[in-house]
Amino acid sequence: MNSELHSSNPMRNIKGILFDLDGVLYVGSRTIEGAPETVRRIRARGYPIRVITNTSTQSLASLHSKLLKLGFGIECAEILSAPQAVLRYLKRCGSPPCTLLLAEDVKSDFADIDEVDIDEAECIVVGDIGEAWTYNLLNRVFDRLIQGAKLIAVHKNRFWQTETGLKMDIGGFVAALEYCSGVRATVMGKPSPDFFRIALQDMGLKAREAAVVGDDIDSDIGGGQKAGLTGILVKTGKYRASYVNASSIHPDKIIDSVNELPALLDL
Repeated sequence: MNSELHSSNPMRNIKGILFDLDGVLYVGSRTIEGAPETVRRIRARGYPIRVITNTSTQSLASLHSKLLKLGFGIECAEILSAPQAVLRYLKRCGSPPCTLLLAEDVKSDFADIDEVDIDEAECIVVGDIGEAWTYNLLNRVFDRLIQGAKLIAVHKNRFWQTETGLKMDIGGFVAALEYCSGVRATVMGKPSPDFFRIALQDMGLKAREAAVVGDDIDSDIGGGQKAGLTGILVKTGKYRASYVNASSIHPDKIIDSVNELPALLDL
C-alpha cells in the first residue's frame, strides 16, 4: 500500500498530535516499549498533545491514573474520552433522563445526569458492559427505542485488542439495535468528526495542523482524515495487514510503532 497519498509532505505543517491510547501507547496493562519517552520527547519540542480514546470502561480519573502508572506524564486536561464527549452532548441537550449502559466506573463521571430505568428513558447511552449484555436487555432497549427514545453510542468499534487477542466490541450491539429498531445511533466517539473537533478546539489548532496516531484504520485514521487531520497508522495493537490492505482508507503514513513518530517530525 502506498502511504504517501494526501500530500508530498503531510507532516510539514503539523503543530499538534492526537494519540490513540490502547494499541498505540499501551496494550491492556502493558506499555508499548519506548512510548513514554517518545511522548515526552514530542512534548519537550513544544507540540501540544491530546490522548483520545473510545474506551468506555474507565472513568476520566481512572484513565489518568493508569497513564501516570505506565509512565506517561499526561495531564487530566489532555485526555479526551468518548464518554466525556457523551457527557458534553447530554449537557448541551439539557441533561435529559437517561439509561446509562456503562461500566460502573464510567458512571461516576455522569453524576449530574438523571439516570432512570429503561422504560422511562428519553436517551439510552450504550457503552461497554461486557457480559452484562443479554437478549432480555437488548429487547428492552429495542422496545424503548421503537417508542421514541434516542440511541446514543459511546462509539461503534467492531473489535479491540486485548492482551489475549482481538475481542468483539460494542459496535455489534449498536448495529443490532439500529437494524432492529430502525433508529440510527448518535455516535459520539471516533470516527465522529465532532469528536476530533473537540480535541482540536481544546488545542487551539486547525485540522490541517494536527495529526492523529492510531492503530484503527476505521476509527482513528478514517475518522481523523474525514475531519481534516493527517492520519498516521501504527502497526501495533489491533493493526492487521490483511484488514488494512482490504480497506478503502489510505493512511498518510504507516509506521511500525509510535516510536517512529519523532523521525517523521524531524525531531
